[in-house]
Amino acid sequence: MPRAIAIAAHPDDIEFVMAGTLLRLKECGWDIHYMNLSSGNCGSLETDAQETRIVRAKEARAAAKILGARFHSPICDDLEVIYSVALLRKLTAVIREVMPDVVLTHSPQDYMEDHMNASRLAVTAAFARGMPNFRVEPPSPPASHEVTVYHAMPHGLRDGLRRRVDAGAWVDTTPVHEVKRESLAAHRSQKDWLDKSQGMDSYLISMDEMSAEVGKQSGKFAHAEGWRRHSHLGFSTKEKDPLKEVLGDAFLVNQAYEDGLG
Repeated sequence: MPRAIAIAAHPDDIEFVMAGTLLRLKECGWDIHYMNLSSGNCGSLETDAQETRIVRAKEARAAAKILGARFHSPICDDLEVIYSVALLRKLTAVIREVMPDVVLTHSPQDYMEDHMNASRLAVTAAFARGMPNFRVEPPSPPASHEVTVYHAMPHGLRDGLRRRVDAGAWVDTTPVHEVKRESLAAHRSQKDWLDKSQGMDSYLISMDEMSAEVGKQSGKFAHAEGWRRHSHLGFSTKEKDPLKEVLGDAFLVNQAYEDGLG
């Protein structure tokens, strides 16, 4: 059975920009996996770090269950998603265990460091999957399978310098939007936190609007998630594009993006 893993920084990041694609792959018979690198311990103005960790772990597990995904536990705390050997050893062990055909992760350019470092860690962990001399924690044998890495759209669809980021392709998430919404709603503790700390007005509506905007950019779908495919070098054959191969009419290439690659 083919496998996909979503690797994000915080509990609820997957639900915002990756869950729809996971669900479409699940519909196609894929085994899907869900991993937030951070515990989400800073995501509260009312509870201390330990209580917040506990609450957010329960919410994340509930969200993963709604998606029908296997849950993988966090390996660090908020603002400690650092591109480091220690975290890389732990994440590479997960990649070797899961042996995913597809890794979904954050945009390399985003509004906060946790997201960008999670992206870097996911890419390097996938790259190191088959290197027997790279020590991982816990120990596991290398995996030599092909893997394709896709980067999601940044929050707000812009990088940290406010520049627009265009998708290389879109996945139609319209048929699974309500399940995606339900999985995001499982993170109940975050609505008030994000309303107060980041001025999101409404947690679910923010996701709805972003999803609809990406769909509008596709020119075809009511709701969509945008993706950019990482270079194949060190990961797979050049032509490997599993989302395109598997999702059929639910996948649309942005030809302007492809043409701009030269």
